[in-house]
Amino acid sequence: MERKTFIKSSLGFLGAAVAAPALLRAGTAKNIDGGTVDDCTVSPTETEGPFPTITPSNWVRTDITDGRTGVAFTIDIYIKNKNAGCSALEGAIVDIWHCDKDGNYSEYGGSGMQPTNYTSVHFLRGRQTTNSEGLVSFTSIFPGWYTSRATHIHVHIYNSSGTSLLITQIAFPEGTNSAVNQVNAATSYGYTKGMNGYTYNANDNVFSDDDEGIEIASVEGSVSDGFALTHTIYVNGPTLGVGSLEQQQYGLGQNYPNPLTDSTIIPLNLQYDSSVNIAVYDMAGRRVLTAFNGNLAAGENNITLNRSGLNSGYYLYKVTVENQDGRFEESKKMLVK
Repeated sequence: MERKTFIKSSLGFLGAAVAAPALLRAGTAKNIDGGTVDDCTVSPTETEGPFPTITPSNWVRTDITDGRTGVAFTIDIYIKNKNAGCSALEGAIVDIWHCDKDGNYSEYGGSGMQPTNYTSVHFLRGRQTTNSEGLVSFTSIFPGWYTSRATHIHVHIYNSSGTSLLITQIAFPEGTNSAVNQVNAATSYGYTKGMNGYTYNANDNVFSDDDEGIEIASVEGSVSDGFALTHTIYVNGPTLGVGSLEQQQYGLGQNYPNPLTDSTIIPLNLQYDSSVNIAVYDMAGRRVLTAFNGNLAAGENNITLNRSGLNSGYYLYKVTVENQDGRFEESKKMLVK
């Protein structure tokens, strides 16, 4: 799938093309759940469109509804690393955003492109960091649709240091009994557009060349009970990424206490004498502190990380180990109170 420029032709708007890693296409397996597809196809790169989150680091949260009403909706996204045997990518930063039931986005509006002005609110936007399974989860409402686009969710994935790995979009299954059809008939929940004028995936200029259904998620549930989306996205992550330390008999533990107030301990077990760097990043990917930079002996090590002026909130600590076997990196999330 080639990267495309998003065009809202009816409004004469050209979305900004965003640089992302080169795309690898291989195999024909359809991605339908949180497991591994046969050929571990790197997910297609797509434009972030005209409505990206303005300051995504401000919206680290699981519940992104922010007062919007509609059919209940949960989103589970698994991030897997093509360059590490398609294993889970822990510590990746994942931003999502989508429109409300009426097809409007927060943080934008008051113009011909979106007449309703939502520039001062931030609904249906969120950021999470993947766990050991490569999973992020969000609570939301089922997206609506707008002219020229099928129902969709935007996703931007970064590595633990904030470097962009992939910008993509998630499509929804369609058909008579699909969630899209059911929800858009749910007028009592405020979905008033129906399907008249809806742009289907086959005619959507982002999803139309997805012949293998790679971008289509699994969506299950009902209008009354809510729907749940599950989707796996494959990225070109680090060649020796998360999990490599354990595979090489290295072990990075979770800091304790966590949350920390004044200081915390980072446990690190080394097979060999190694050069070690421990850096702290905020959720926007900015390096804010170097906790340790030097040599450590083989065996169990406990490194003290002092708060050193860190504000309250979530951070990632990234440990880089260099020794006779090569260079290894792993990240974990911590909370400062």
